[in-house]
Amino acid sequence: MAFISMNLVTMLYLVASVCFIQALKGLSSPATARRGNAFGMAGMAIAALTTIALIAKLQADSTASGNGGGGMGFGLVALGVIVGGAVGAYLAKTVEMTKMPELVAAMHSLIGLAAVCIAVAAVSEPQAFNIAAPGEALPLGNRIELFIGTFVGAITFSGSVIAFGKLAGKYKFRLFQGAPVVFAGQHVLNLVLALVMVGLGLAFVFAGGVEPAWTPFMIMTAIAFVLGVLIIIPIGGADMPVVVSMLNSYSGWAAAGIGFSLNNAMLIIAGSLVGSSGAILSYIMCKAMNRSFFNVILGGFGGDAAAAATGGAGQAARPVKSGSADDASFLMSNAETVIIVPGYGLAVARAQHALKELVEKLTEHGVTVKYAIHPVAGRMPGHMNVLLAEAEVPYDQVFEMEDINGEFAQADVALILGANDVVNPAAKDPKSPIAGMPILEAFKAKTVIVNKRSMASGYAGLDNELFYMDKTMMVFGDAKKIIEEMVKAVE
Repeated sequence: MAFISMNLVTMLYLVASVCFIQALKGLSSPATARRGNAFGMAGMAIAALTTIALIAKLQADSTASGNGGGGMGFGLVALGVIVGGAVGAYLAKTVEMTKMPELVAAMHSLIGLAAVCIAVAAVSEPQAFNIAAPGEALPLGNRIELFIGTFVGAITFSGSVIAFGKLAGKYKFRLFQGAPVVFAGQHVLNLVLALVMVGLGLAFVFAGGVEPAWTPFMIMTAIAFVLGVLIIIPIGGADMPVVVSMLNSYSGWAAAGIGFSLNNAMLIIAGSLVGSSGAILSYIMCKAMNRSFFNVILGGFGGDAAAAATGGAGQAARPVKSGSADDASFLMSNAETVIIVPGYGLAVARAQHALKELVEKLTEHGVTVKYAIHPVAGRMPGHMNVLLAEAEVPYDQVFEMEDINGEFAQADVALILGANDVVNPAAKDPKSPIAGMPILEAFKAKTVIVNKRSMASGYAGLDNELFYMDKTMMVFGDAKKIIEEMVKAVE
């Protein structure tokens, strides 16, 4: 592998970058998502193999020039690729769809930590990265890039760890629980820490001398780790989809910042693509949840969720109409149009394959069936799209909110499966904590069937008036079991 030239490295990195761009283009639509994934995997394979070949060349050149080296560095890199690749392949093969959000958060944390580690190594040994000649100080531009890449990476790491715990929902540690953690003066503290962090970073940037200013650099890094925690803990479960996309953006910018420091075009391009696409996705999520984008960035949007969480508390039990799977099947079999709204309950029950079978049976009976997807349905952006794609649901049956909302009024039946906040008519009430949040207007359908395990509220903690309407029938139970019973009844 020592034959590789720098011109070839540049060309291969360019090819990998084109693959990443094509991956993003493909992932913009469920119909082309598999092709997008293929481009992404190809691009990453090209980038990784090219980097390994480049390391082997540098090792060989170092040995030939008598500067030592040997195969230890290359061996460690190869070992890391093998172990990391094996772990990644295992997780991809075994992870459940309901655990995908926390897996994504965990991956974001690793990207942030990698950015911090690379920055520390670059500050410690700039000669090894060809940033500065022996005996020379780090250039000013590189110090600025390392400062930015380090604190963004540190915030990404610790923030993603907290997001992982909140998404997992199984740890007793208070900071990992879904409810927001708020205290007096929280935003003031965050602001003070941010200003101190920036001040120490500037002290590192403008410090003279060959030896780097380690003290301000390390304190700045430690504060960034703490700030990442403080930014995420006031965010409740209702806002987790936005957090996932926001941290995705942070991880990309951290990688891009380090790419500038290392003069690595591949890192710059890939990081910029991830950072910008994550930022755009965060904006889309905020719009879909009626949140302020800038409040999300500043970590100041947990308070609304906290207020919403009390909205359903203390409400007296109210009567609802309930029915069986047979009743629901009868209504759908005799309908002309059925719109299905999948939610997190569907994912928990792993009922997507049973649902596809139900839709096929209804279609055989002449019923027109469509799926309605809210941008923040589930626990991460695109969760429901991936879930349905896994069951090989035809893409022409799946519609986004803005494309199908106008059809609910003409639909005979709206079937809600484990969704709550995204169909809550309370969003139309100016006094509601979720006022203004765009919802799927399932309440306009002629008949509404809701499958839930219980009357428990959703992430926002609000009672859902849809469940108490005269046109609504509740079918309680596990989504997979209920849908399987519906399939038998339709037959």
